[in-house]
Amino acid sequence: MSIKQDFLKRATYLYLGLVVVAVAIIAKLVYVQYFQVYDGKHWIERLEGVKIRRDTLRAMRGNIYAVDGSLMATSIPTYEVGLDPTIADSAYFAQKVDSLGRLLSKIFGDHSPAEYADMARDAREHGRQFLPLYSRRVTYAERQYMRQWPFFRRSAKISARGGVFRPYYERYHPFGEMAKRTLGDLDAKTGKGLMGLEASFQKNLAGKNAVGLVEVLSNGVKKPVDDGPDMRPETGMDLYTTLDVNYQDMAESSLRQYMEKFQADKGTVIVMEVQTGEIRAMANLTRYPRSDGSGQYLETFNHALAGRTDPGSTFKLVSMMALLEEKAITPNKIVHTGNGRLRYRTIDIIDPKRGGYGTLTAQQVFEKSSNIGVHLLMQSYFYKRPDLYCQYLRRFHLTQPTGIHMKGEGVPFIRNPDSKGWSKTSLTFMSYGYEMLITPLQMLTFYNAVANDGRWVRPMIVKEIRQAGDLVEAFEPYVAPEPIASKKTIQLAKRMLEGVVERGTARSIMSPYYKIAGKTGTAQKYMGGTFREGFYYSSFIGYFPADKPKYTILAAIDNPRFSNIDSLYGGKVAAPVFRAVADRIHAYDIRMHPPLRKNKAQAAPLPKAGYAEDLHLISQELELGKEPSVEGWVRTTENGNWQSLPTREGKMPDVRGLPLRDALPLLENRGVRVAIRGSRRGRISAQSVEPGSDLKSNRGIVLTLE
Repeated sequence: MSIKQDFLKRATYLYLGLVVVAVAIIAKLVYVQYFQVYDGKHWIERLEGVKIRRDTLRAMRGNIYAVDGSLMATSIPTYEVGLDPTIADSAYFAQKVDSLGRLLSKIFGDHSPAEYADMARDAREHGRQFLPLYSRRVTYAERQYMRQWPFFRRSAKISARGGVFRPYYERYHPFGEMAKRTLGDLDAKTGKGLMGLEASFQKNLAGKNAVGLVEVLSNGVKKPVDDGPDMRPETGMDLYTTLDVNYQDMAESSLRQYMEKFQADKGTVIVMEVQTGEIRAMANLTRYPRSDGSGQYLETFNHALAGRTDPGSTFKLVSMMALLEEKAITPNKIVHTGNGRLRYRTIDIIDPKRGGYGTLTAQQVFEKSSNIGVHLLMQSYFYKRPDLYCQYLRRFHLTQPTGIHMKGEGVPFIRNPDSKGWSKTSLTFMSYGYEMLITPLQMLTFYNAVANDGRWVRPMIVKEIRQAGDLVEAFEPYVAPEPIASKKTIQLAKRMLEGVVERGTARSIMSPYYKIAGKTGTAQKYMGGTFREGFYYSSFIGYFPADKPKYTILAAIDNPRFSNIDSLYGGKVAAPVFRAVADRIHAYDIRMHPPLRKNKAQAAPLPKAGYAEDLHLISQELELGKEPSVEGWVRTTENGNWQSLPTREGKMPDVRGLPLRDALPLLENRGVRVAIRGSRRGRISAQSVEPGSDLKSNRGIVLTLE
């Protein structure tokens, strides 16, 4: 026999074997469906009218935590309760239906026990495969309780007989609207993140859904056919953010206070830790008018992340640092700003002070925020080198998004000589913060680099991703390899920023407790093809303490309203928001306070009676000396020695010399009723029952205080 014939013979045998197996499988299916009996019925009878299809069971979404572990977003399960009265056998149903009726009536109370039982009987009689048992969904605790009921009970010997819990997961924010736009929200239909961290970390938070066969009952209710491991969704991962709920509350409440004062359209506050770039707070409020003409402020748009706008005078720091880096100016360079109005080509450059500032140094130009002064300094060097100036914008990381791990960050729009729309006045406008679109977060990150001695740090809002407590991924601060400027330029820029608060446009926010450095900004809004008087974007960006920067803060309020236009500038509107937030952070963060020195001369003398352990601690902390030489409850004698106070069981203790707060537990723990004479703040000078007396005959005592 040839090899070919042998191969054909083997193939024929294999084919016939597969045919036999296929016929056997079909025969088994026919037998199971039409002839096999289960629980008194053939399977074909059980499948009549039953709809089986594949369905997805959503996983429980992961939690979002603050930096201290506070829960900021979680998923709470609720359950739709129903009963398939056709599943239980006749004996079980007849025996348990009345008990179920009593339990349902007792818990829900919307029907009597008899009505509930009759509803179940009627549904069984008419073959209804799903009976809703309550109009609302039940909580997890209610579900656990109901799982002990008839028809819902599961054990090794008995499984649930028709009771159905259909889970639904609702997103819950324990702190309400706090940081809502930063945390994000979910699509009601798909359950996917729509914005913020919910959208940015959708894959991690969502978990793994389960896909399997479900039985579609009446009313569209789905009941899993198999309750095995494949039908159990995998819970999502948890996010641990850099947000601090205390700082977030400080930022939101301060922003809201000043937005209501000025009836502003929108505003934002960002708090960033200088060295790490960790975002401690990101507040965003937008005004929505009420029917009575007032406004309410809601978190509906992330202005900090996506709100691009002309930054205004806060951008002057960019121009001054580029000039300093090129050694084109020194802080003492003289600038003649004139009477406050200057015509350059086709535009009028105007200073905020009526009548102008006259002659200023470059340092004073920055402190007083002179548009004319910045224009003249730029004209002396960069107007002939616009490409070089634009190179500095790239070096300062202002032409690209920061790269924060959140979707939706706005892309900066800054022209260069090759851009469409570049004109001979573009660099003039750019020098003091116009003809560009930059987000608050991008400007804050630039200022943070100055506070951080020139080291640019990427903003960070998520620190860790965990699964059931186990670390999955940790995010480390990213520091750009090259500083944004030389050490000398950074030092000079810091002095300029300190001067703004000490002598310039932000003098009103000087603090006696810590030093602030920063810059005000007031960008006139471009509306209807022209810059509109009285419509401003007011901002302040700074850091504190200026001598050892810990936090950088941006405060911005868009379109504030006030009768006096001069009161709408950044120094009057946004700078106070910065100060309000900084004050509260400074009071809260005790690490920023210098340690208190002990003053022995002012220390109080050691108490003459009390609990020895407490007196040891007081003496050591205040360095008082002469600690008690005995333990327990003690007091001093007339010659200054320590002695123990007798506290024998069943005997009246001696509480003379003790303060009231120490005497009360000694007496009341023994069942003695106490009455008091004299001031409650003094020490006990006398007691009505002699020490050592039998407590059985003395259940009351009067204490006399000095």
